[in-house]
Amino acid sequence: MLSIYEQVLGSAFLELHPRIQQRFGMSSSSNTASIGSGVMKLIWHNKLVNLPLLAGATRHIMFPHSGTNVPFSIENYAYRDQYGRETVTWIRKFQFPRKVRHFDATMIFSGEHGGIVDYLGNKQHMAVDLALSVSDKKGIKFHSKQQRFYEGLLQFRIPDYFTGAAEVHEWYDDDEGCYKITVDVRHPWLGPIFRYKGSFQAAFIEIKPGSEPIGIRPIREERRE
Repeated sequence: MLSIYEQVLGSAFLELHPRIQQRFGMSSSSNTASIGSGVMKLIWHNKLVNLPLLAGATRHIMFPHSGTNVPFSIENYAYRDQYGRETVTWIRKFQFPRKVRHFDATMIFSGEHGGIVDYLGNKQHMAVDLALSVSDKKGIKFHSKQQRFYEGLLQFRIPDYFTGAAEVHEWYDDDEGCYKITVDVRHPWLGPIFRYKGSFQAAFIEIKPGSEPIGIRPIREERRE
């Protein structure tokens, strides 16, 4: 089975660096997980959005912390969720001096939207459509598009002027022998509101279907896309 990223990129997937193809080629049938660890050289946030970031932190969506040389880990597992959708986890942890912060997501392939939907947080109450492309470094880029909010019976599209636009770029640096990543979130009025950049190594482990560790799957899976 093709990974959700290969389904979207098509033949362009082969333009990615082989190490990036390995990380983004996992599917529910590959029985493989990617476990990474490294250091974020810089994590920064705009203090004007402290309260929204603090509220998001309780659901593992960004956080109001800044720092340098922050230890970091990332866990990517591919599986089919309870609605049968091909899913990949993004469990990110940042070890600050007094607290571990989380920034979690689950990405699914949506036939309805014809692409990838990124559910942010551990309760999937925010859904973001993603555009994918291959960068000039043979890395993969994600650009956020339309965003929607789900909470109980409440469901609505979030106006663009209330949200930040995110760009994520991951590539492999042959000279340094590691994966590198940059994340940049900008607001149309406030400018940059959250960003980080750093590097990590990734190991690929074999797993049995349905044997993901506790805490990998979100607390709630949302069927609205």
